[in-house]
Amino acid sequence: MKPFDALSRRRLRTWIRLLRITRRNENHLREFLRVNHDTTLPRFDVAAALYRVGQPVKMSVLSQMLLVSNGNATTVVDRLEKDGLAAREQSGEDKRVVFVGLTPAGNRWFKDLADAHENEVNALFAALGHDDLNLVRDLMRRLEGDADDQDV
Repeated sequence: MKPFDALSRRRLRTWIRLLRITRRNENHLREFLRVNHDTTLPRFDVAAALYRVGQPVKMSVLSQMLLVSNGNATTVVDRLEKDGLAAREQSGEDKRVVFVGLTPAGNRWFKDLADAHENEVNALFAALGHDDLNLVRDLMRRLEGDADDQDV
């Protein structure tokens, strides 16, 4: 076996392990949201994006923010709107353009949900201290090729 082949295989095993860890934690959070908060991860993600922006955004922008199709975003927004957590409004300038934002009830709901979500993620990563998290952040930056990322 050539040294390159051994390194290549280690990289592949690392990739598989990263996927397994990500999927396990994502599945845990999906179940946590479903069981403890009667909601879904997609609803959480849409609400998080709208909460972060803090004002109504075009549906197409929301889809781009979430890296999902307009149809997927629309389905989730439909459910949030039905529950009084989101509201749509047509643009006064172009009736084809629809804006969506969280309602006041949606903002309150998301704030509570985000706090619970943060606590659950904190528990999932409880084995990692500051130094560990710095190391993971630095390694992710190298993989992303973006040393300017200050979010993690």
